[in-house]
Amino acid sequence: MPLVTDDPQTAPPRWHATTILAVRKPDRVVIIGDGQVSIGQTVMKGNARKVRTLHGGRILAGFAGATADAFTLFERLEEKLERFPGQLQRAAVELAKDWRTEKYLQKLEAMLIVADREVTLVLTGTGDVLEPEHDVVAIGSGGNYALAAARAVYDYEADAEALATRAMEIAADVCVYTNSSFTIETLDS
Repeated sequence: MPLVTDDPQTAPPRWHATTILAVRKPDRVVIIGDGQVSIGQTVMKGNARKVRTLHGGRILAGFAGATADAFTLFERLEEKLERFPGQLQRAAVELAKDWRTEKYLQKLEAMLIVADREVTLVLTGTGDVLEPEHDVVAIGSGGNYALAAARAVYDYEADAEALATRAMEIAADVCVYTNSSFTIETLDS
């Protein structure tokens, strides 16, 4: 009998991601995340902090996925930023290479959004380093809701923090794996 199944009655509980949203306006970049951690249908924690600053406050980062895995990736990104100071894209590409090729890192289950004053990137375990086409990007189980809400009001709200907060409120109203206990970090552009 297989250990993994798609039957919700017999499947082992899965950690549901979260909702992380990045919004870039000409004067500011914001990353906001909710605080809910769920296993299956149970909310285990409502005030987790999934958004933080890195590299002396010059980089914003948020994660969706397993917490310990994300912290490992944050540490590795910090090492890359030390090696390539002021070069977020280069550091992210180097991290993605390691993530894709090192056996230990290949098992990590997380996604990251990182941003500095110039660029916003999404990093995945498949080796992707994606720069979004638009000035908003989101990941996690409620990511599409937050992304749609942010894109809908982007042209009508000049304040990046207000826009991000409103979009996350909408995501929290729609996605059962997203709550309204937000952590927000900002950088002036």
